[in-house]
Amino acid sequence: MKNVLLKSTFFSLLILFSALSNATDLTELKHQVQETEKAFAKTMAQRDHAAFSTFLSEETVFFSGSGVLHGKQEVAQFWKRFYEKPDAPFSWEPKEIEVLASGTLAISSGPVYDATGKLIASFTSIWRLEAPNTWRIIFDKGNDVCDCDQKVIVK
Repeated sequence: MKNVLLKSTFFSLLILFSALSNATDLTELKHQVQETEKAFAKTMAQRDHAAFSTFLSEETVFFSGSGVLHGKQEVAQFWKRFYEKPDAPFSWEPKEIEVLASGTLAISSGPVYDATGKLIASFTSIWRLEAPNTWRIIFDKGNDVCDCDQKVIVK
């Protein structure tokens, strides 16, 4: 009987430590994605288009302008225009990060500012863990922020 109780306690503790470890892992993965998003944004501030491209998955999809861009090469080519002038035309920063329990996909979102610091949009990016500690963006979409004084009437 004592042996069964000991085994039961051991397995209960194993499950508890596993759950705590998973929570710690997810916290670490969220931190990784946050730091990756910050480094991605830093490429714009530092005017480093080559570095920007390293964050793109080969099969990335960006909703840019009025269309959809498919693949690393197409996205990099379209975004090159934002890196050509000496001053960054916009900046962004992550505010919310979530990671799947599997630890393989993550979402980041946050504000986008123009060169003067005015909020102009928000972004949402989906990241995939493609190698240990290597997150690459697979989907990206921005949305304009409404700059209006319209009141919403709910009936």
